[in-house]
Amino acid sequence: MNATRNARLTSYAVVGAPALMALYGGIRLVPGSREPGPGWTAGHAAMFAGLLLFAPVFLALRRLIAPRGTAAGRLAAGAALGTAFAGLAASLVQIGIDLYVGLAAATKDEQSRMFERVQAVPGVLAAVYKVGPLLFYVGLLALLVAASVGAARTLRWWSPVLMVVGTVASAADLALIPLAAGCYLVALAPLARPAVALRPALA
Repeated sequence: MNATRNARLTSYAVVGAPALMALYGGIRLVPGSREPGPGWTAGHAAMFAGLLLFAPVFLALRRLIAPRGTAAGRLAAGAALGTAFAGLAASLVQIGIDLYVGLAAATKDEQSRMFERVQAVPGVLAAVYKVGPLLFYVGLLALLVAASVGAARTLRWWSPVLMVVGTVASAADLALIPLAAGCYLVALAPLARPAVALRPALA
């Protein structure tokens, strides 16, 4: 029963996380959505929900990798999972701050001043905006690579490649977030197959 429930949750997450990410990217392209208002709130709420759905994706990847590897491999998989979750936490805090500022500020200038005050707090800029969120992508890439090579080999080589392409595209231009979301969807799609999601863990 738990395996079936996990498989169903993974399938929803594999589709839902990129879809909500694409929704955020699409809303960003609407005029007025980058200042306080309904567009800002809706877009960031979608991104927050999308990020939350990456948690079951991370866990599904770990379940695929850990049972099939050596002790060292399982340790590495655990480290990758921890890195991904640390990055996820930082990203959620960042989007949470964005949501709060968007709701609390009445104007674009006030929004900018609030962001400046938040980012002036020692450690916040690095942990929440610069270094922390990068761990999300590092951890996810490590999990995808581990699931694509060696004994696991559940995913194909193009899964981590598409993840890198999508990440680089969105980093180069935030207008490409919908494209990045499409890359993520295709990269993670094999996890939605019941035969993969329900694969039993071997001791």
